[in-house]
Amino acid sequence: MRTTTILACALAAWLAAAPAASAQTDNYPSRPITLIVPFPPGGSADVVIRPVAAKVAEALKQPIVIDNRSGGGGNIAAQSTKQAAPDGYTLFLTNMGVMSINPILTPDMNVDPVKDFQPITPIISFPHILVVPPESPVRTVADLAALAKTKPGGLSFGSQGVGSGGQILGEMFKARLGVPMVHVPYRGAAPAATDIMAGRLDFLFTSYISIGEQAKADKLRIIAIGGLKRIDAAPAIPTMAEAGYPGLDLEMWHGMVAPAGTPAPIVKRLNEEFIKATRSPEILRIVEPQATDVFLTTPEEFGKRIASDTQRLGGIIHAARIKAQ
Repeated sequence: MRTTTILACALAAWLAAAPAASAQTDNYPSRPITLIVPFPPGGSADVVIRPVAAKVAEALKQPIVIDNRSGGGGNIAAQSTKQAAPDGYTLFLTNMGVMSINPILTPDMNVDPVKDFQPITPIISFPHILVVPPESPVRTVADLAALAKTKPGGLSFGSQGVGSGGQILGEMFKARLGVPMVHVPYRGAAPAATDIMAGRLDFLFTSYISIGEQAKADKLRIIAIGGLKRIDAAPAIPTMAEAGYPGLDLEMWHGMVAPAGTPAPIVKRLNEEFIKATRSPEILRIVEPQATDVFLTTPEEFGKRIASDTQRLGGIIHAARIKAQ
């Protein structure tokens, strides 16, 4: 009798809560949404996501507030997202580094990319670009390799942060040459670009969207493309494979996730709106000249991509003996 009473009470509580949960989903969104971006303003992600978010906000009829929360290679922003309520009002613009590299380099970060987040959709993908200071004598990857083998103390290379794609490629280059190098992590691409232009670094792997305008103004020099193909923005520049370093490439992506447990109807709505916004002519006019591709899919396929990238990059990281600093 007592068990029956308990079950009846539990059922009544569930039935009472169900309409409220349904109403919350049906009325979504009814207030502003926070979008956490794990990089400082001005980086490659920021340039694209702000106009995309503006279009999504217009469609949802609610503001999307950008919260640039840099530091820890994206781990600070990831922790904040993980701890947020799974109600669709906190979103996270993450990337391959945060989701598939950081958990391998820093297993004690206490963030599980699969269990702690709900994929929504990737947004863009892009190759890394290898650049040197404008006054550097280096004109080719062969020049950079020769300099690395002769410079006392080794070359210095910057990155967008610990565990970023820039660090991975720099460490792979270091391992391929078998010489010492010094990794200098920054809080995002913009400050790293500032130091490479000032000659305070020897080289940097970064995105074209972060340094394209500076390259056009001869404030730095592109010497190779760390992707599978050349880019239209700089068609004369060879890929790393063409320069004699096959396999030394890394295509990065940025994508949208939410805290795990976010209701499926909300995830579906966000997936549809972010895809629609990113495919709009206004966004394509921003993306296409920046050596960046629109990369959109379902939440399920995005989750599979995160898992496969984690497996592939784990092999690269262990083979190159890359360690978090």
